Amino acid sequence: MSRYRNLGLFLALSALWGSAFVAIKAGLSAFPPVLFAALRYDVAGAVMLGYAVLRADSWRPRGRDEWLTVGVGAVLLIAAYHAFLFVGEQGTTSAAAAVIVSLSPVLTTVFARGLLPDERLSAVGVAGIVLGLVGVVAVAQPDPATFLARETLPQLLVFAAALSFALGSVVTTSIDAGVEIETMEAWSMLGGAGLMHLLSFGLGESFGAITWSSTALWSLTYLSLGASAAGFLLYFDLLERLGPVEINLVSYVAPLFAAVTGFLFLEEVVDGWTAAGFCCIFVGFVLIKRRALEREIPRLRAAVSGSDT
Repeated sequence: MSRYRNLGLFLALSALWGSAFVAIKAGLSAFPPVLFAALRYDVAGAVMLGYAVLRADSWRPRGRDEWLTVGVGAVLLIAAYHAFLFVGEQGTTSAAAAVIVSLSPVLTTVFARGLLPDERLSAVGVAGIVLGLVGVVAVAQPDPATFLARETLPQLLVFAAALSFALGSVVTTSIDAGVEIETMEAWSMLGGAGLMHLLSFGLGESFGAITWSSTALWSLTYLSLGASAAGFLLYFDLLERLGPVEINLVSYVAPLFAAVTGFLFLEEVVDGWTAAGFCCIFVGFVLIKRRALEREIPRLRAAVSGSDT
């Protein structure tokens, strides 16, 4: 096996998740947004459930706490995150959406500070959070006179998606039910898809509004089987090999792939404000996670340069 296996898988995951923003943007021309997200997780959830049946010791949640973890995942990590993201991406570029979503690890620290008693935040950490928020403002460029204008609202919705994901990550950690991650992901995907179908119906979306085309089919297939199913399988593998600190770095490589694929396939251009916002968010993450990164960088180097264990 190649000594660069871990690096290759890391880049593959970043490419899958970064290009997913482009697939969403392309598919929104054919699907109502919330229904699109729901259909994505109908397919991805079924695939992940099959994987859980094969790999997990227990493919069904057991007990109140495990079902509570799945419920939080369904509501916040799947339904709220993707509903906000898909609706928001109608009015913003793929790269800008990816950059705003990359704030999730920074927001996770904010929620952890409030909900997890063992978490502490130094002055440098606070500076990192502020810098991350400055990055989002740079991307959105809100006009105080028209704060909820058509140009600003989509970015706010994508920011709400990042908030939902960060809060869900912390709440599921605080429950600490011990449910296997494959099982949790599978049932959360299916539950989240069901919730989004209900929301889609409430919003008046319908299957009749779908424009079936090659673009619709490839975007749905890519998001369901590529970005979701294959992406999470890579994520599980890398989580074991690299650990949670390094895997967070995917959030900062993915926007680069989103920018490149958005330019190649949708002719989207990344402006200077989006690039500046990305830099601010990344530096903010480094400030918050500086001690963990210092501890983990030697391990990451060893993993990338060759360990096949």
